[in-house]
Amino acid sequence: MAVLVGKRAPSFKATAVIDGEFEEDYSLDRYLGKKHVLFYFYPADFTFVCPTEILAFQERLADFEKKGVAVVGCSTDSHFSHFAWLNTPHDRGGIEGVTYPLVADATKTIAANYDVLGGHYDYNEAGEMIFVGSPVAYRGLFLIDKDGIVRHQLVNDGPLGRSIDEAMRMVDALQHFEKFGEVCPADWEEGKQGMQATQEGVSNYLGQQSR
Repeated sequence: MAVLVGKRAPSFKATAVIDGEFEEDYSLDRYLGKKHVLFYFYPADFTFVCPTEILAFQERLADFEKKGVAVVGCSTDSHFSHFAWLNTPHDRGGIEGVTYPLVADATKTIAANYDVLGGHYDYNEAGEMIFVGSPVAYRGLFLIDKDGIVRHQLVNDGPLGRSIDEAMRMVDALQHFEKFGEVCPADWEEGKQGMQATQEGVSNYLGQQSR
């Protein structure tokens, strides 16, 4: 599994479904210099854990937008599959009402470049190229700053749903560091004390916590 933290997020152009409309040549480059991005992968449309995550991000979308964060989802399905699922009611397992972009990675190249594709290409004894494993994405999440640099990544296996609260906490921590230059200790949350990345800073912080 590649560690992309500290590196430029792999660029791409693909078709996305945004608020019920198709957009070709969609790219995260539109956010450079303007917004932070939470770019996440999910295994597949019309599945089970996936709609709970997609809808949970939608429920918190206004909170992310207030912080200047764009939320973007992606799977290895086609944009037609995304569109059909977006037009399926919740009581039928659908994600109707989701307005943020869902990127179609039918070629699986985006998931491969972010190293979250569950499997790999190989050759069999006859010299034929085959895919080994399940050709869908793991639950990868990448927090990308305004310069296009990955600052946080998290990858879960398919059965393990993610925490939207933790994604928000990582946004808050990054923005606190960017604004104040303070690092964020264990279990830090917005409104709590940060600390200076110096010996004096950690001594003061630990001393206050032990009182």
